[in-house]
Amino acid sequence: MTNLPESDLRSPLLQPSKEATWNKPVQGLQQPQKLTIDDMLQQHCGEFGAWQLRHFVLVSLAWALEGLHTMVMIFADQEPEFRCVGTGCAEWAKTVCGFEPGSWEWVGGPGSSTVAQWGLVCGEKFKVGLVQAVFFGGCMIGAGIFGHLSDSSLGRKGALTVVCIMNAVFGCLTTLSPNYWIYLLLRLLTGLSAGGTGLCSFVLATEPVGPRNRGVAGMSTFYFFSSGIALLSGIAYLFHSWRALYIASSLPAILFVVLVLPFVSESPRWYLIRGRVSEAMKVMNSIAKGNGKHLPDNIILALDDEVNNDSTNGTQTNKEELETKQAITGSLIDVIRSPVTRIRLFLAVFINFFFATVYYGLSLNAVNLDTNLYLIFVSINAEVKCQDI
Repeated sequence: MTNLPESDLRSPLLQPSKEATWNKPVQGLQQPQKLTIDDMLQQHCGEFGAWQLRHFVLVSLAWALEGLHTMVMIFADQEPEFRCVGTGCAEWAKTVCGFEPGSWEWVGGPGSSTVAQWGLVCGEKFKVGLVQAVFFGGCMIGAGIFGHLSDSSLGRKGALTVVCIMNAVFGCLTTLSPNYWIYLLLRLLTGLSAGGTGLCSFVLATEPVGPRNRGVAGMSTFYFFSSGIALLSGIAYLFHSWRALYIASSLPAILFVVLVLPFVSESPRWYLIRGRVSEAMKVMNSIAKGNGKHLPDNIILALDDEVNNDSTNGTQTNKEELETKQAITGSLIDVIRSPVTRIRLFLAVFINFFFATVYYGLSLNAVNLDTNLYLIFVSINAEVKCQDI
């Protein structure tokens, strides 16, 4: 009879299968506690500490860029003053319509505004309003496009980077417009990117903020929009040519991409939705560290549905399963399918539509007031206190 080694005599006759070993709980190994992002912010990271404040300010600077690109056409498309240079002209007249050609000239020359450049007066005056309408039409389309891209492939930071680059490129190309119709096209393209700027900035700035401070933070983003409008009045005061004005109002977007965005983190919520849990945890660790706190080793991020399911039926999902979980993608159909989100969507669109109509209607028609346009746009910061209400 063959003598077996002592180690073989002590080993079991049937080795457990790999599946059995995998499913058997390991003694002394505690399963990580799954928390939602809001729970982790409230319990461990801090809801609005030094990290969130720095992140919020840096990201919200993009709102100032949107203010520049939205309101720049008020100065670029304004009708300048004229002066008489011959007979057949009256200095007291409010318009040049009916004057003999060559009897008057624009103060500041034809390059002072697009109106003077392409004669957008009298029967052509409707083209000034058409530029504004086309721009805001582009904003509406761009908000939908980049809103979806920020939820899906690009992410919040990626989408914000793309729209800021587009703002800079199309804004600079606008200065090269050889005629009105190319100018109109470039304003449409600028509107496409500007429509996504505020949207992506708002989401990226507020998602790392805790739920108790998120509402106040969201309203505070509009302070930066007002600041951008006030800054525009100073830029327009220095640059009297409409072409130079577009360059000066577009260069800040390049500075934002180069000097600010590299120091901004992607949203941990987007990482989590896309199934990239480890990267989401890195951001949460960074938030906790920046706020002078520390994340325990036995916690991990999970979607709200996963946490709710675990609390009701006791199911547990380990970290490897979370990492390989299929990424969740959203669409407008998913939003409309749910009665709750459908009502919220329509109410938000309805309220925002009328708010924007009144706000931009008053702002864009400030040029028709018989007063100093630069001072009007500096005083527009009075709206900041109204936002507190």
